[in-house]
Amino acid sequence: MATTELKSDAIFELLKRFLETEEGIAVKNKVNLVYQFNIAPKKMGFDEVIYTIDLKKGEVIKGQYEGGKPDATFSLKDEDFIKLSNGKLNPQISFMRGALKIKGSLSAAQKFTPDIFPKPAKL
Repeated sequence: MATTELKSDAIFELLKRFLETEEGIAVKNKVNLVYQFNIAPKKMGFDEVIYTIDLKKGEVIKGQYEGGKPDATFSLKDEDFIKLSNGKLNPQISFMRGALKIKGSLSAAQKFTPDIFPKPAKL
């Protein structure tokens, strides 16, 4: 359902702006892969909002990747994505517990770390 409001929408917007900075361009050049995120408001598989993070072009798009298949697709709940992007959730542990599902290349998935996200400013 595309009209679903997610807490993680703000993080994707920040990431979009981050990829335009020098530091973001360096991350893009280092990773050079395409990721798709299926973010569920409450339960995985229901009312998911799809985001594509294209680290080949340096873009964040709301919607499915249209250039073929993404290198890896992650499915998780909105609250878990917030924790993952802040570095408060270990991706490997959440994968083993079933809180994070991955399709596609596991080696590509392992290159997607919380370091890709800009660090929030302290207020």
